[in-house]
Amino acid sequence: MGDLLQPWHVLILLVVFGFIVFPFRIVPFWFICKKAGFSPWLSLLYIVPLGGFVLNLMLAFGDWRVIPPPPAIWAPPPFPPQPPYPPQA
Repeated sequence: MGDLLQPWHVLILLVVFGFIVFPFRIVPFWFICKKAGFSPWLSLLYIVPLGGFVLNLMLAFGDWRVIPPPPAIWAPPPFPPQPPYPPQA
């Protein structure tokens, strides 16, 4: 009962801080992994030490299996361009 901050107090603070911060790291990466074509369960690598670093490397250098966007419905203008309107004499 002497010191205000014992070593186990710091350990408890780190555990509580971890439970507060980890969801804010895991949930966004869950959606990023899902949109990139990876398994969303890879976002749980943030629980493992250096797992977040490995996940960031996978996302940075991995092949994203994303579905290409549908083709545009709008047709490009015809070539060669039409004469200006109204025709000049």
